[in-house]
Amino acid sequence: MKFGGMVATKIDDWAIFRELEALGYDHGWAPDSQMIWSDCYATLALAAHHTSRIRLGTGVAIAGTRLAPVTAHSIASINRLAPGRTFIGIGTGHTAMRIMGARPVKAKAFRDYLRVVRGLLAGEEVEFEHDGETRPIRFLDRELECLNLDDHVDIYVAANGPKALRAAGAYGDGRICAGNEPLGVLARNLETVREGAAEAGREIGPDFHTAALTFACVLRPGEKLTDERIIDEVDSAVVSTLHYWFELYQEWGRDDFVSDRVRGTWEDYKAHVESTMPAARRHQMLHRGHCAFCPPEERRFVTPDMIRIAGGLVGEPDEIVERLGQLEQAGLKEVTLLPPAAHMRSNFRDFADQVMARVR
Repeated sequence: MKFGGMVATKIDDWAIFRELEALGYDHGWAPDSQMIWSDCYATLALAAHHTSRIRLGTGVAIAGTRLAPVTAHSIASINRLAPGRTFIGIGTGHTAMRIMGARPVKAKAFRDYLRVVRGLLAGEEVEFEHDGETRPIRFLDRELECLNLDDHVDIYVAANGPKALRAAGAYGDGRICAGNEPLGVLARNLETVREGAAEAGREIGPDFHTAALTFACVLRPGEKLTDERIIDEVDSAVVSTLHYWFELYQEWGRDDFVSDRVRGTWEDYKAHVESTMPAARRHQMLHRGHCAFCPPEERRFVTPDMIRIAGGLVGEPDEIVERLGQLEQAGLKEVTLLPPAAHMRSNFRDFADQVMARVR
């Protein structure tokens, strides 16, 4: 099992990637969310210059905010600084798009985006459609050595739905999922990835990477999920689950996907949103603190059942180690942690000392 650290991208705190490297983390992920955080590629450049072992990449790059050639060029630039240890995560942009009142990129366009990025990073000429016209493009003037296309850049596709999973199989070197999936769901989704690969004439081998974006809190003896320290370390992830549910509820017009175990909390949260966030500005307000901090008025929604439903790795060390073994048996190869910004250093350190040290 490998371990990754994802952080709210803050350009003047690039040193967190050096600290992750020192703690033994395998991957450092910088999210791409233009309305709330620093530029991911500028931050990765600083991280690349100051590290030597840890693999670095986007967690995840957003297809809807940059043209595919721009994304390919940006990560190939980072690959100049961190040759052979650069990867790119790519997604449709649930938060980055919705926070502007827009929709994530649709499945067909996302699949074509992956095709272009993969071809360009391989040094190939690809057909690229823009403004209704399609032309062949490729990276030019390679002799200037401005980009590194010689060392392979792994493409990790953020995919949960069936079409994105098939696209991951067709064009990806790996897949990252949002949340700690139940074992049966993880296995089914990996099978869908394999089906997508077969449809594209590819075969998913043992080197295909699988990562899960989640959160963790290592409990000390006697601690309970209602303790302030525990809530401090998980609150941003838990309320981000509610933010995501509300987006689905708005889009689908139903909420039958919400577990009955947290139905009361969910109804209270819906009432909170509808009474405090005007519809015309809701897209600016709904994702406040996204995975980085919990708005004070939303802390009351971080209940023990919500912590469990959100699917993090919360428990005493032996419990977490056992869960990691189950996930690895089901095909997961990396756990990627995204703790709240104010507690990320202690959270990363506790997990490295008390969990990672036991499985290596």
